[in-house]
Amino acid sequence: MTEIKPHAAHWGSYDAVVRDGRVVGVRPFHRDPFPGSLIEAVPDVVHAACRVDRPHIRKGWLEGRRKGALRGGDPFIPVSWDRAVRLVAEETRRVRAEHGPTSIFGGSYGWSSAGRFHHARSQLQRFLGLGGGYTGQINAYSYAAAQALLPHILGTNEVLLGRTTDWAAITRHSKVMLCLGGLPLRNGFVTSGAAGVHSNEINLRRAAEAGLRFIQISPNRADVPDWCSAEWVPIRPGSDTAMLLAMAHVIIAAGREDRDYLATRCVGWDKLRAYVAGESDGVAKTPEWAEPITTIPAATIRRIALELADNPAMLTATWSLQRADYGEQPYWMLAALAAMLGKIGKPGEGVAYGYGSVNGMGEPRHEVPSFSMPATRNPTGAFIPVARITDMLENPGGAYDFNGRTQNYPDARIIWWAGGNPFHHHQDLNRMLRAWAQAETIIIQEQHWTAAARHADIVLPATTTLERNDIASSGRDRFVRAMHKAIDPVGQARNDHDILADIAEELGFRDRFTEQRNEDAWLRHLFEQWRQNCARLGYDTPDFDSFWAKGWWEADPPTHGQEYTQFAQFRLDPEEHPLDTPSGKVELFSETIASFRYNDAPGHPVWIEPREWLGGEQAQRFPLHLLSFQPATRLHGQLDPGRVAAADKIEGREPITLNPEDAAERGIAPGDIVRVFNDRGACLGGLRTDPGLMRGVAMMATGAWYDPLEPGVPGSLCVHGNPNVLTPDIGTSRLGQGPSAQSCLVQVEKWTEALPPVRAHVPPPIEEATA
Repeated sequence: MTEIKPHAAHWGSYDAVVRDGRVVGVRPFHRDPFPGSLIEAVPDVVHAACRVDRPHIRKGWLEGRRKGALRGGDPFIPVSWDRAVRLVAEETRRVRAEHGPTSIFGGSYGWSSAGRFHHARSQLQRFLGLGGGYTGQINAYSYAAAQALLPHILGTNEVLLGRTTDWAAITRHSKVMLCLGGLPLRNGFVTSGAAGVHSNEINLRRAAEAGLRFIQISPNRADVPDWCSAEWVPIRPGSDTAMLLAMAHVIIAAGREDRDYLATRCVGWDKLRAYVAGESDGVAKTPEWAEPITTIPAATIRRIALELADNPAMLTATWSLQRADYGEQPYWMLAALAAMLGKIGKPGEGVAYGYGSVNGMGEPRHEVPSFSMPATRNPTGAFIPVARITDMLENPGGAYDFNGRTQNYPDARIIWWAGGNPFHHHQDLNRMLRAWAQAETIIIQEQHWTAAARHADIVLPATTTLERNDIASSGRDRFVRAMHKAIDPVGQARNDHDILADIAEELGFRDRFTEQRNEDAWLRHLFEQWRQNCARLGYDTPDFDSFWAKGWWEADPPTHGQEYTQFAQFRLDPEEHPLDTPSGKVELFSETIASFRYNDAPGHPVWIEPREWLGGEQAQRFPLHLLSFQPATRLHGQLDPGRVAAADKIEGREPITLNPEDAAERGIAPGDIVRVFNDRGACLGGLRTDPGLMRGVAMMATGAWYDPLEPGVPGSLCVHGNPNVLTPDIGTSRLGQGPSAQSCLVQVEKWTEALPPVRAHVPPPIEEATA
């Protein structure tokens, strides 16, 4: 008997095809014109051999080898659920009593489930909050530097995350779009909370067909589709701020700055102008100054700057641009350039970030309430910046600066993770592996034997989304999607909510955690709350049973011709509609940021030479700049065991792309297995070449599961190709403390030894025990 079950994931909405208790196929949601290929991997991943089938405990932890013990090399011992729950509860109770609630690190960062009830991080933090508190994380790996900066200068993060100027307005009013980092379509196949329609390609094609001119500033020609006919301007990675400052110099020299806009809607122009002109530091930021920094000819910088001044224009940058040394600076200077030209708030013009970074950015839409779990307060209020995990573990009690505050790291004794994988998204994994040993207990709720599970002490098997009921919802999509349970849990896997409810019972607060609701009752309760929120905004929604039977609900699409331009009201009347900045205006110079006295983030945008880049001395030893990116074949590390990711690999290794001349210089050819290395670590990769990648640059996708040749040994070669054994783990600046993964130099050489096996998708050693 074949059953069809409506479902959804971050990579799209689909129907699962179920036969004899197994997911045997998928069918794209019929309303999605560009569903992508990622859903094809679903059956492989649900039924993968690397599923965690029952609770497991690290043998060394049971024998007392805890704090100071390197994880990753020990075998695991399967235990009953009763014993696992009891051990977790006892350890939680002990650590809270001896070290206080902040000693439990429950950041649990990760994309987790598109379903909003079974969202693992939400469930874990609800449990930890009701249990007395924990230390969490603030901001996101994707755009942490921007999240700290933008509220200071534009008064909001909506320009990064929310309802940005939409493509309908851009297409109608702008003539040119300056794209720092491009508009890569591969990113448009994912969105947090799922999508009923993948709209990025639709909107981009409409804009190209309408004649919008794209100027792509990027080391990689493929970051904008060929059919956009973009002008490609290759740039040395990490030098975008220098280019933007030089453009500002051109505009000032030509007298093309919008002086009325600067006088009435901005503050700090005098200070920024003095810096650009060289009056404050003796260095005029001319195109000739920028040319040796960026490798862009001065004439090209001058021409593009004047084209932006002459035409209606939208300025944008990918999220990846700020994941680099001093990543706040290009974002600030891009906003400053848009303000200089008086474009912020003009119909279809201005500045926004991330049009090519995730599905739905710039999609015309109504504001529809999201279906979600209610937030639970953390009584401690304790947090660290999202990418500072290793620093926290290395420096318990140590002071650090962040966004104007000096704080102290907690003494983390328990690390508890659900719905994410720090061995995917964190940098300098060898350093993190050493710091990981400082925890006394690491608890992981996982579906698969990922690197996070392999480096844990207690592994609790969680269900995939197809083994439970839920509802998917995204603020960037007009669809709400029912997620029907398709199959019974694999092995002894359990829902995160049920796992935590049993632990809460051991600790004495089960009823407060569950509110005496099971899965069905929670979904009906949350759906009714969502319906009430919709009604307040004038939306007519079905009752739960009708919605569940149909499988989806759609808000009315925007009326044809409807447009939205961000900051339009501010531009029309800055006194009546001020920005949420101290001045109420665009802050080209921020007195607040200046008061922090950070030499790595002063009061206006500046050029600061990156710590690691091709213009520095390190390039003599490591002459390739490695850019790591979100792949087209999986979502971060999710779906890596599936057929789509496997088909893209070369002899089981993650591909790395070089310019053909760089490859020839090293005596390597497409298809060769190569060793990619620097002083932080090394990994293997399969070589591809592309003449559309500028010389001196290498590209390697993130997400291949970390697979060290010698498990548990820091510095061991990753045989599978995880680039985060190479990337630096250092904050963008004291302002944002975001990750600097894109500031990474490497060397590449041919691998000449016997090829080691890839074991990333095979369970670790397991010793059966009668206990």
